Amino acid sequence: MRTFECDYTEGAHPNILEALLETNMEQMSGYGFDPYTARAAEKIRAACHAPDAAVTFLAGGTQTNMIVLDLLLEAYEGVISPKTGHINVHEAGAIEFTGHKVLSLPENDGVLDVDALEAYLRTFYADATHEHMVRPGAVYLTHPTEYGTLYTRAQIERVRALCDRYEMKLYVDGARLGYALGCPENDLTLSDLARLCDAFSIGGTKLGALCGEAVVFPWEAPKMLMTQVKRHGGLMAKGRVLGVQFDAFFTDGLYERIGKEAIRHARRIREILLSKGYPLAWNSPTNQQFILLSDAEAEKLRAYVGFDLWGRADDAHWIARFTSSWSTTDADTDALFDMLPDRAALQ
Repeated sequence: MRTFECDYTEGAHPNILEALLETNMEQMSGYGFDPYTARAAEKIRAACHAPDAAVTFLAGGTQTNMIVLDLLLEAYEGVISPKTGHINVHEAGAIEFTGHKVLSLPENDGVLDVDALEAYLRTFYADATHEHMVRPGAVYLTHPTEYGTLYTRAQIERVRALCDRYEMKLYVDGARLGYALGCPENDLTLSDLARLCDAFSIGGTKLGALCGEAVVFPWEAPKMLMTQVKRHGGLMAKGRVLGVQFDAFFTDGLYERIGKEAIRHARRIREILLSKGYPLAWNSPTNQQFILLSDAEAEKLRAYVGFDLWGRADDAHWIARFTSSWSTTDADTDALFDMLPDRAALQ
């Protein structure tokens, strides 16, 4: 049986492993003070057209979100997130653990409702008692969203304008950023993110790294960045492990190629699902494809293929997720076509 459960079921991209093996016996300074980490940071600055950006590397997505938001926020501030945002749903209260409240707002297929954001901010500051409330100090977005959908450049620019008006920071979680960049529908570039965000991450774990996320502070690094990362438990003694991987990602366009290839496979997965009669829960242009299944259909389908139950659509239906990744091959999608029964056969 093959599984399309998520985009981190395998180990690491061969180019990443090769780079780690080739550098394995080199003696290097710790904590990221090595030539590969420095080179990776410089390549990311170049890719983002942000020559003065501070770039740091962390091990995982939840750790990254927790540390970055705690550095961006004042002690008395909270962070605005779409209701379905990762920090609001799937991070076990990590943000609240740092003392910052997550302020959730409505979304449309995972995309923050910018009208709702503007209305919330206007209402908040119109309230004469707002100093008794948690001040919104940042906006958190993911690109792509938890639903595999995309923000447009115009939407991010509008959020940026609101952040400027109300003195807030903007942070974009890019755990799957490579898959957004690989979409023909995407109009946001790394340089756009560097222009519009106070901080954003470039995901590695879900793109073929053993582990690792790159964090970019395009304009100004938090004070004592390394010290603060260590204080949060995020500083790796063998920082080279992260630097070597991102150096490989940003060599010869590997990161971009991984994203585009995964999107090609995702389109094939969507075609297969539709041809077999499975209805899409919504339209996702990225590497995550979502369908609706009844309870009985979900139970029966598990005998044929591995997938993820994302959550309930209603009392009678599940949302099921099929995911392509850096490791998906044509053989995988051909096998999916062969082993996936028609929906009618499950009823």
